Amino acid sequence: MTVTSAAQDLFFTRAGLDRPRLETLVNDALHGADDGELFLEYSQSESLGYDDGRLKAASFDISQGFGLRAVSGEQTGYAHASELSEAAIRRAAATVRAVRAGHGGVMSASPQPTNRHLYGEDNPLNEIPFEKKVELLQAIDAYARAKDPRVRQVSVSLAGSWQAVAILRADGVLVEDIRPLVRLNVSVVAGQGDRMESGSRGAGGRLGYAQFFDPAHWQAEVDDALRQALVNLESVPAPAGEMNVVLGPGWPGVLLHEAIGHGLEGDFNRKKTSVFAGLMGQQVAAKGVTIVDDGTLERRRGSLTVDDEGTPTECTTLIEDGILKGFMYDRMNARLMGRASTGNGRRQSFAHNPMPRMTNTYMLAGDRDPAEILAGVRNGIYAVNFGGGQVDITSGKFVFSCTEAYMVENGKVGAPIKGATLIGAGAEVLKKVQAVGNDLKLDTGIGTCGKSGQGVPVGVGQPTLLIGGLTVGGTAKAA
Repeated sequence: MTVTSAAQDLFFTRAGLDRPRLETLVNDALHGADDGELFLEYSQSESLGYDDGRLKAASFDISQGFGLRAVSGEQTGYAHASELSEAAIRRAAATVRAVRAGHGGVMSASPQPTNRHLYGEDNPLNEIPFEKKVELLQAIDAYARAKDPRVRQVSVSLAGSWQAVAILRADGVLVEDIRPLVRLNVSVVAGQGDRMESGSRGAGGRLGYAQFFDPAHWQAEVDDALRQALVNLESVPAPAGEMNVVLGPGWPGVLLHEAIGHGLEGDFNRKKTSVFAGLMGQQVAAKGVTIVDDGTLERRRGSLTVDDEGTPTECTTLIEDGILKGFMYDRMNARLMGRASTGNGRRQSFAHNPMPRMTNTYMLAGDRDPAEILAGVRNGIYAVNFGGGQVDITSGKFVFSCTEAYMVENGKVGAPIKGATLIGAGAEVLKKVQAVGNDLKLDTGIGTCGKSGQGVPVGVGQPTLLIGGLTVGGTAKAA
């Protein structure tokens, strides 16, 4: 695959790396290993934070480095450095050779190249002057405060990054990717008397800043954050007990991501620590439930043209009509399980080993009208937005806090509630899905997934769902 001028300039002109010499060095370092690669990275990132009517933080960072990996069986040798030089890579090669000592492996074939491009290569950090970015944050702050006299505090953040990666294999195959990423977040605190409540909204993706400077776009973000805060001002203590729960479309898919998605990653299933291990082809969810991981969606936050091992991403069906159909694989776990990589080998940076990670994970739409689903609930809650939560990745047991939720009584959405938490286990929740709406939505581009100390951008989504008999933790006093 021919590298773009940006990658050529960064790694073989500015850094002064000689590609033929590098190919020889990598080939020698990985000889006898089963797999491995040299991962080169250069990135720029910035972040601006506006709070209490003034710019509170502004940062800009440039990082570069490499990671050299050799894989022999289940063992991995990994060395990395922030110095892009042949001498540093040569020292790393001496380190990773140890993992293949006495091992006579045959190097796995390189990934098939792709000419697909899911996002542009322009650097968003160079798109708009710093002063204009500060003016945007000021405008958002002023707009929010002018919307309602109950607004007490406004916090706004704007962040962007531009990452260039090149992955060099032992056979000389070079795969590269240029990855932009931006995000805007708005948080509003509203007060009435002694009571204060908050609401937040964010958006982002693999694109430039331009659309976030469109007043129609950022005003909609502010309006929704303020709406949430004002709704929560009217909230009453949440009830507790087992009841029917309707999950709204879009961001509530984060519950499925955490409680179910990690259990469908290849490493947990190879090690048989996932509740889904050994269940391929079996019914693990209610009929009508189909879940995919799709890294091929254009400009989405979790999308990648190629993963961090150079494999093109794909749309992987994980569960189809309730039947377990597949897992998400990186190269090592795919090889050890006799499968092919699904393009899910991801790493936070050059300083980290790749592992199976989600991209954009979501449930497909069903055929039920959302209004009809709600109308059929006699007594339950309607959870629209989620905040923090705790999840045991291998078991899927979770506790999630609702940041916007409502009582549902006799098919009618009633009073907003505060302090509701959803408690359960992902594998059990899948079997309790009683209705799947026809209103699939993806999140607005705000997700970051953590696993083994690494964070990567991801996407989630789902249609409206009715889950029967889910445990709700609340704060209302017993009668």
